[in-house]
Amino acid sequence: MIESDAITGLCRICYATFPAPPGGPIRACPSCGEIRIITHTELGNLSIAHLDCDAFYAAVEKRDDPSLVDRPVIIGGGVRGVVATACYVARTYGVKSAMPMFKALKACPDAVVIKPNMNKYAEVGRAVRHMMRDLTPLVEPLSIDEAFMDLTGTSLIHRAPPAVTLARLQARVESELGVTASIGLSHNKFLAKIASDLDKPSGYSIIGQAETRKFLARQPVTKIWGVGKAMAAKLEAQGLTTIGHLQQMDAGTLARRYGEMGLRLARLSRGDDTRRIKPERNTKSVSSETTFNKDITDTKWLEDTLWELCEKVSARMKASEFEGLVVTLKLKSADFKTITRRKTLESPENLARTLFATAKPMLHDAAGGKAYRLIGVGFSNLTPASDHVEVDLFGEDKERIAAQEKAIDNIREKFGRGAINAGRSLKKHQRPVIEKKQ
Repeated sequence: MIESDAITGLCRICYATFPAPPGGPIRACPSCGEIRIITHTELGNLSIAHLDCDAFYAAVEKRDDPSLVDRPVIIGGGVRGVVATACYVARTYGVKSAMPMFKALKACPDAVVIKPNMNKYAEVGRAVRHMMRDLTPLVEPLSIDEAFMDLTGTSLIHRAPPAVTLARLQARVESELGVTASIGLSHNKFLAKIASDLDKPSGYSIIGQAETRKFLARQPVTKIWGVGKAMAAKLEAQGLTTIGHLQQMDAGTLARRYGEMGLRLARLSRGDDTRRIKPERNTKSVSSETTFNKDITDTKWLEDTLWELCEKVSARMKASEFEGLVVTLKLKSADFKTITRRKTLESPENLARTLFATAKPMLHDAAGGKAYRLIGVGFSNLTPASDHVEVDLFGEDKERIAAQEKAIDNIREKFGRGAINAGRSLKKHQRPVIEKKQ
């Protein structure tokens, strides 16, 4: 096996590794003659990767229905919903994830719209994750179709450097599962995730240590985790539109302007990310419930209690860096019968507003004037929280809601839960307890 420092070229077809000639770029694999090759001076020494399936939901649907292969496909809700995933054909019409459906259909009226089938997507996602775990135990899922991997020290096990192992994984996902994935390889999580998005679909991109600052300098500030529309607007108002602009500022100045976020901007703008790959945790669900002193028939009272429980569950989810795909509502009636309702979301969530908006209709469906002695709510089918923020499938601005909830969480963390309450909670405490009717 060639020494890792000497490996600067990789064939994605036959997996041959070779030292690329110093006189110029190599155009074909010296072993098989194929042109699908990767060359990089640090190719043999990098081991932190991010795998991201390409237009995942749409890819699964096209795999299962070959008649859709060349057609624009949108996975999403009804007219008032938003796009969960758009295939690459639909994207040529300007359709994007999180776009309102009415806008997507206006841009691409001939699109085939398919309601999400999360159970099917989850099954394929689990299969991809099993393949990743065959290579290393250090797999950290971000969502149903993407995850980080740490392949440090696996060269002897797989008899190949991480770059080759990843190329083989990429080919295995496509051949066995019928969907494609893109690979990002770098020296930390932040850059690996950026790299995986550089050459989609079926991409394989590398960002080395030596080029990190120069590469980042050209990127927009929105490439930094946590910089959404609102933060980007603040930065733009200060003339900071590229990561290079942030690199020119010291950490103290950024911290004074933007607090903790400023320190993150300073670190990540220089490519400094010390986060480790955290394997998937064993926690299956996060929930909260309360038992009333007296049975409750008032649906409004139950609804307000539900909101408080949603806030508690959401706070725990965020603190543990989880998102959940399934919402469960639990009710126990006056005669001790337990009623359970579940709903699968179109993407993992951890916001209180989303949890409440999903559980509330289930509560109203079950309530009907009945007396209940217990109510509970929770998330299950958990995955680690993702770095990006989108518009949720209720059509609301998720970024704005997330910022509001984060501010409330921070105040409560410093001054206690009673320091701030939503109007719904305040009204609940003003309502008299409804006693059980005899």
